[in-house]
Amino acid sequence: MNIRKATMHDVDALSFLFDAYRIFYKKPTDFNAAKEFLTERISNNESEIFIAETIDSKIAGFVQLYPLFSSTRLKRLWLLNDLFIDPEYRSQGISVLLIDRAKQLARETNAVALTLETAKTNTIGNALYPNTGFMLDTDHNFYEWEV
Repeated sequence: MNIRKATMHDVDALSFLFDAYRIFYKKPTDFNAAKEFLTERISNNESEIFIAETIDSKIAGFVQLYPLFSSTRLKRLWLLNDLFIDPEYRSQGISVLLIDRAKQLARETNAVALTLETAKTNTIGNALYPNTGFMLDTDHNFYEWEV
């Protein structure tokens, strides 16, 4: 399995997997919107996307990270916002490889941390993240305001 940064060349193939990711989170399928979203993120350098590519060049999974900054720690941090593995390739350690690449990005950019959130009902993610070194923050409340 090859882990590498996604490029504009990958957008078409990646969009199918990104649409499946959104469907997993109960959003309606919209391949064109998924493709446009990824095109904008990559072309505007607004996120870092790493893909897991099989020997026959199929995208088996991806992780997408967004840059943030910590005012109190005076450093960059990264939001690990999206992680998805094609069901055909699950249980092969690909998610761990992608998380390891995200950690490498954090080290390369002198970031203070990777942060993420996942639903309490996401049993796979809630087992995966502690096993890859993430610590559950029980000291803070998470709030959201929607427009």
